[in-house]
Parts: sequence; C-alpha cells; structure tokens
Amino acid sequence: METSLPLTIDRTISLPLHLQLAEQFRAAVLDGRLQSGHRLPSTRDLARQLSVSRAVTQAAYDQLHAEGWIAGRTGAGTFVTDVAPLQPAVRRRTPHREDPNKRLLTLRPGIPYIAPTPDPGWRRAWREVSAQAPPRGYDDAAGLPTLRTALAEHVGRVRGIACGPENVLVTNGTVHGLRLLLTATSAPGGRIAIEDPGYLNAVTAARDHQLEIVDVPVDEDGLRVDALTDDVDAVYVTPSHQYPLGFRLPVARRNELVRWARRTGALLIEDDYDSEFRYDVAPLPALAQLDLDRVVHLGTLSKTLSPALRLGWMVASEPMIDRLTTFRAETGDWPGWPMQAALLAMLRDGYLDQAVRRGRRLYADRRTLTCAALAPYGEVIGQDAGLHITLLLPNHTNDQSLATQARAAGVVIAPLSEYRRTTPGPPGLVIGYATPATPDLHRALKILTEVLSHR
Repeated sequence: METSLPLTIDRTISLPLHLQLAEQFRAAVLDGRLQSGHRLPSTRDLARQLSVSRAVTQAAYDQLHAEGWIAGRTGAGTFVTDVAPLQPAVRRRTPHREDPNKRLLTLRPGIPYIAPTPDPGWRRAWREVSAQAPPRGYDDAAGLPTLRTALAEHVGRVRGIACGPENVLVTNGTVHGLRLLLTATSAPGGRIAIEDPGYLNAVTAARDHQLEIVDVPVDEDGLRVDALTDDVDAVYVTPSHQYPLGFRLPVARRNELVRWARRTGALLIEDDYDSEFRYDVAPLPALAQLDLDRVVHLGTLSKTLSPALRLGWMVASEPMIDRLTTFRAETGDWPGWPMQAALLAMLRDGYLDQAVRRGRRLYADRRTLTCAALAPYGEVIGQDAGLHITLLLPNHTNDQSLATQARAAGVVIAPLSEYRRTTPGPPGLVIGYATPATPDLHRALKILTEVLSHR
C-alpha cells in the first residue's frame, strides 16, 4: 500500500527544495512516522501533490537513495529501507557509559559517506564471489589477472591512461602501494620531494624508509615545479585535488613536471586523490597519461566505496610492475582473493561507476551547503573537486585552538597547520563534508560556525 508522505515546501527559505524534501523524509523515518517497507509515491505523483517540478522530487529521491534511506524494487516501486527510528528519550534500563568520542560528529577529510544499508550492487558482487570456489593455490602476486585486465580498462576509460594488465598491480590502497614502491626502489638516505602542506601518511612512509624529505611549496596551481631541486630521486604529488589545499595541477604545469622528471631522471609518484569527484570542472589528464615510463600512478577505492576495503591499484611501466611483483612474491604481501574477486564483479557489473555517479550528486549538494555555511568566516578554497574544502583564516588565528574548541563542542575538524612542515602559510581548517549523514552535517556546520563566530 502506498504511503502518504508528511512533506511540505517552504519557498521563503534558502535551502533548495529537493534538500527540504530529503530532510523532512529523514526526520519522518527517524521519529517513526515512516516505517521500513512503506511504499512511496512515484516522483511524478509526489510532484503533483506538492506542486513542484518532477525534477525536484527526482533529485530528493536520488539523494535519499544515495544515502540508503530508500530503495527501488523492479516492477514494485520505491520503499523505505530498514533504517531504525530513534528510541524514546525515556529508557527502562540504565544505559551503559559510552566512550565520549562516539558522540562526536566528524568533519575530518578523506572519508566517504557510507549508507546505513548495503545497496543491490554491493550485494550482487558478494553473491557472485560466494558462488565461486577459491583458488587451489596461492594467487598471482600482482593480482588476479582478470582483475588487472578490468582495472586497465577502467583507468584507460576514466583517467585516459593507455595501459594493459601488464601495467597494473593490485594493492591494499594508496599508502600500501607507496610503501611497497619505496621499499623496492629506494635506499636509506635517498631524497624524496613532498608537497608542503601535504599528506601526512606519505611523509610518515618516507621517514619510515629513512628517506630525506624535501619540502616543496604549493601555490594556487598546486606543486611548484620551479621549487624542485635536481638532486631528488622521487616526487610525491596529488595533482587531481592537492591534499589538503584542494588546488588542481593545470595541464601546463603537469607538462612542466613531466619534462623536469625526464631531464633529471626522477620518479613521479602520482596519488590520484579525489580524481573521481569533480564539480563544474572538466577532468585533467593523469600524469601517467603523459609518461608512464616516468610516473607511477596510485588509485584506491577508499574515497569511492570505503577505506575499510583496503584495496587499490598501481599503474606503472611493465619493468616497474615486474620488479615490484618479484619483490612482493617473496613477502606474500598482497590483497586476498575474496576482495579482489568482489572488485572484479563490481567493475563488470558497472557498480563502481554507479557509486561514483551517485557520490558526485550527493557530495555536490554537500559541498554547496558547506561552502555557503563557512564563506562568511574566511576564504574557501579547493571546492572544485573532492570530499573536502579548506577554509583559510586570518593570520592571527590559532587554528589548533579552534580545532580544540570545536571538538569540545562536539565536532572533529583538522587544523591546516598540522599538515605544514617548513613552508609558512595562513592558518585554516580542512573540512570534510562527506562522512556524516546530511542531518548530522547540518548540525556539525551549525556547531562549527558558532565556534568560528566567537573566535
């Protein structure tokens, strides 16, 4: 039986109509007015009831589906998923003491939104894996051959990298791929250039391998090639969405960086961070597309599906892949068969592409919401792509103190100063908008703006 939705439209407020509908729907589920299994009206019928365009109701349903609140059944319609409503405020038993950190809302960058219930594409992939017998012996140290073929097609299609399966190595994620590369190709005392401010885990990996880190400043076009010295052995760079400032390395500077690497013989390590999610801007060529002999390209599922999957890939020249495969065969350090088989199923089924499209719609709205909320308090940068923005603050601001105040108020954020090493720059906050559910994002931004208004 179709359920009548308790939704209204308020055209006097600035919140977009489809976000109003989505927010009211979530509230109705959480307070029990809508129950799991309730059948919803079609987007056309709901648009007629509310006197809005069908595009508004379709956008609201798309948002709710992306977050896991609703699901469609072929030939049957759209239904509320199994999302538990809030419990009554009065309990019959005394609740146990919880870790206070569990009640914190997080706006730290780099973690995608994970829906409360798995969607059909995810379940299909694992059903396919469960129907297969595992390999009789140890699998290929470079990764399942069929998966490497599928990944070569994937990066060729979405990132423009001309490669074959012989150019692909399956990893446990970006940091795992970086550590594998450094272990097999570098020696203690070698020099590696890393963006400053930059990715802390890359810095830690380089230090663990006893490499000398050369800090390279970043401007509004990303890593400054003119600041590189010719005596470094490798350069670690995030050209698609510089971490954490969010700038995109333009084509001219990409070409300049590749020319520099050819001249000096240095290795370019391309962390393709956040390349899947861009808003209102065209894609830029991967560095590996420009020169696969000089570039090692690192990709991951951490931002598209979940960091908990611990799965990614490396694309490099065939000699480099052969070298790393031989090294890894001796250590036994590669992803397990079930997860590789599941990723293969997701690629063949189109589920990974679907997850990226759904994520772009979801995160585009959240980016707009976050930028609008924070713009009065500083300069918002890095909003063209990715899962976070950076708010630059006046020079006299102590961003560490602001982060401490925000945490005390219930929100975890990352101060920009924690990503800086030796290159000076303004203070700021690195704000991830992907992780919380949309109602939690509203609450977190409200808390954060209150902290900022009293700084």
